[in-house]
Amino acid sequence: PPESLLYPYGPGEGDRKTPKQDDGTSKEISLAVPFTFYGREHRSLYVNNNGVISFGTRVNQYTPEPFPLADGRPFVAPFWADVNNVLGGNVFYREVTDPALLARVTQDINRYFPDIPYVATWAFVATWDHVAYYGSKSQKGNTFQAALTTDTKTSFIILNYWDIQWTTGKASGGDVETGLGGTAAHAGFNSGDETNFYNIPGSQTDLIVNITTTSNVNVPGRWVFQVDDFKVTGVPSEAPEVAAADSCWL
Repeated sequence: PPESLLYPYGPGEGDRKTPKQDDGTSKEISLAVPFTFYGREHRSLYVNNNGVISFGTRVNQYTPEPFPLADGRPFVAPFWADVNNVLGGNVFYREVTDPALLARVTQDINRYFPDIPYVATWAFVATWDHVAYYGSKSQKGNTFQAALTTDTKTSFIILNYWDIQWTTGKASGGDVETGLGGTAAHAGFNSGDETNFYNIPGSQTDLIVNITTTSNVNVPGRWVFQVDDFKVTGVPSEAPEVAAADSCWL
């Protein structure tokens, strides 16, 4: 059922919230278990209001740039754009200890990556809940989520896109009434080494508003990646398949 796209979140789950602050971020969050992201172990992270989870450094930047970033910031961008949670919405996060949710994450990863033996021992869930855009003169809000998980060796990130109504804040050239146009949101990964990165198709174009309908695991609105070592998508998606077929003729 569609309601199962998002993992449980909110105050009832024991979530914390980032500050109500334009371009704000959480404090540095220490992790109970190290999370390996592209060959590097991280023991803390930041949840940034502008749709980014970062390692080692906060991200206040509101207009996204294409990956790879020249400055080596390692981060995951579920939906990097100019969020303003002062105007609406909340950004929730927590480390998951609930065995039932870890079992559900395990089941999901086993379904998408049947060749990789995996039992989640840890997860971290961050949810942007009906967040508004900078300069908004509408009631539009975006709801999306990132779940990080590891068994201490292999790590995955699950991105869930539940409701995307806007792509761009005013300072990035967006229309204040529609939240569209300008430099649209970016979704993907930047490893920090300038070589390994992935841009979800549609990033920084008007098409990113349709990310609730796209997937690399045949679940509309869900993208899943193995991230301990660089794998382009782990599970083939439509667009890269076409690119791979084309390259055979080169």
